[in-house]
Amino acid sequence: MVHTGNLLATLSALGYALASEAMLETRQNDPCAKIGGQQWVNPADLRACFTSFPLDPALQENIIDVLNKTMAFHVSVNYQISAPEPFTNDVHEDLLKDFARIKAQSYDSEYDMHVDIQNSINRLRDGHCFWSYNCFDCAFVYTNFLPIFLVQIVDASGTQTVNIAAESYNVSSVEFADQIDVWEAALPDGITLESLNGATVLSIDGKDPLIAADTNAETNGHLQGLGTRQNVFFASYQRGQTGWNYVLGDFAQQSLPRSDSVTLEIQRVNQPKTETVTIPYRARRGINPANLTDTASWRAGFCLNPTSDTFIKSYPDTKITREITKKFQQQSPMPPASFRDIVSAVPNDLTDAAFPPSLAPPAQNLPGEFGFGEFFMLEDGVTGVLAFGSFAGDTLEAQERGLLDGLNGLKSKGAKQLIVDVTNNGGGSVCIAHFLHRILVGPKDTTVPQAILDTKIRAGPLAKLIVKAIIENNTDPDVQALFNPARWTNASDVPFAPNFDFMDPAVDEVINGVPDAFSQRIGAECPDSGGWDVELPDEPLFEGPNVVIVSNGLCASSCGLFSIPMVKREGARTVVVGGRQGVNQQYTGTVGGQSLNGFNMFAEALNAGLVDNPLNQPILLVQGLIGITWRSAFGIDDPTQPEEWQDHSADLNLPLTAETVNNPLAIWNEVAKRMFS
Repeated sequence: MVHTGNLLATLSALGYALASEAMLETRQNDPCAKIGGQQWVNPADLRACFTSFPLDPALQENIIDVLNKTMAFHVSVNYQISAPEPFTNDVHEDLLKDFARIKAQSYDSEYDMHVDIQNSINRLRDGHCFWSYNCFDCAFVYTNFLPIFLVQIVDASGTQTVNIAAESYNVSSVEFADQIDVWEAALPDGITLESLNGATVLSIDGKDPLIAADTNAETNGHLQGLGTRQNVFFASYQRGQTGWNYVLGDFAQQSLPRSDSVTLEIQRVNQPKTETVTIPYRARRGINPANLTDTASWRAGFCLNPTSDTFIKSYPDTKITREITKKFQQQSPMPPASFRDIVSAVPNDLTDAAFPPSLAPPAQNLPGEFGFGEFFMLEDGVTGVLAFGSFAGDTLEAQERGLLDGLNGLKSKGAKQLIVDVTNNGGGSVCIAHFLHRILVGPKDTTVPQAILDTKIRAGPLAKLIVKAIIENNTDPDVQALFNPARWTNASDVPFAPNFDFMDPAVDEVINGVPDAFSQRIGAECPDSGGWDVELPDEPLFEGPNVVIVSNGLCASSCGLFSIPMVKREGARTVVVGGRQGVNQQYTGTVGGQSLNGFNMFAEALNAGLVDNPLNQPILLVQGLIGITWRSAFGIDDPTQPEEWQDHSADLNLPLTAETVNNPLAIWNEVAKRMFS
């Protein structure tokens, strides 16, 4: 006789077993379920998930259509077909031609098309112009990591080598504490991660390590100069918003799961023979693992935009679009109608780690410290330092007060000369770039009414219609629209009349054989003596020749709009640290004038009543963001052409040694000795 309780228990166990078997089969058949919920995964498993999404032809057409119509506002698209010297060999990408190819091409998966789009845009070498898609890209999903970081140093004989950073294990054991055991287990017997510190790297995957840096420079985008794109392969530092950051470098992180492992031929410190180690890449989740458990949740949560009427009516002001923009566009919080809210910044979408305390400059707690800014006095008693990691991240008032108080504080301590360290500064507020220049050198004809550069906007057909709609239909009475003439001044810095069409007539040009058109010249956009939260000094704090600007070359956007006028108009000098010997180092790149994105352009058309115009982009079906340069700055040496394509060669390429690499204080002391003695 079978007891009822035993029967129920048996049936329950059987049901659980069948359900578990079904779940197991689902996980085996669903490559995204295989990695669902895991913090760390193998890159091969991540690629299997990504490449399992078949490409919907409607989605392919939608993405390319949105890209094409957004690029109608990108001011540099025809310049980038073949950039002028000195960047002709670096920038030669016909993006619209590539988009046409991609639209007609068949792909095995949606991921394969995404990689093709990113590679094409990256060839522009323009950090303002990018395509990011939540479904695959690191800021929202996974980043590929290695536990070792590379540097370029010179020895006593002047020979430059590639080495594993001496601080590698100190950084990785903190940042990747939950994964170190996996990497240790992959190493040969007798070799630990810590024992790799300082090792000389003789080859990477069988090739000279410099070849690997050059290969990365072909695909990492962001800046025009070859020297800077080589430099970002290596580890560096940045003054972050709450302290010092260790920037891992492109060797140690990949935004997509492109590689499974790397094989290095090395010579460890105090070891007589060369050794070979193979280290696996590991992909780490950048968001809550519980959100993604299988293909369906992945696609719904991070790939596709909702298609409901509620979403469409609120686009682009939705949580999805705000979160995407927040990740990739640096901007200081401020009222949206502010005339000081103009931003020029390149995306910062990779991971920084905690800076080793042994390398961080000892805090001096001088007046003025704010977010990305900190002040120091060197032991010589006459050299002050402003470490400035970003022109964004704080309110404008905090930056203004911090900069003015900090620089005055240095003066009061006896500083007669100034080092401005802008290493890995990707830009931010355009008007803070003007503000810093203005308070450094005082009121003069190069700073009043503005220190930054005049600009132009691309006068495409839809842009012209938006301006006309604002003027003729009064679609922007509160002067919120970017295309509103009331926001801008002319070449003489006189405000445009509210009914002045600054795109009619357009300035017609032929660029690389392609007819193009631009707005009339746009002048001052930031306050001079009024409109700030602080009172500007009447006298210079530091004359231009007494200022040296230091970086690894990655000083972009608003950082460039500060550095270039300081150098070319005021006589400031520049140092790029750690660049490859024999390669020209540019102290800035990706200058632009104002960076925006596709959501901004959609909103402009929407507010002008042109949302249904066939020239306007359709609703983007995926959770992506398209970055553009909306305004381009005119040059100083050649004021008829964009500053973007003019030379910014550094005065000094300072080699790094084992004692100075990634040691800001040691670098500043060396710069002071070489540049001010």
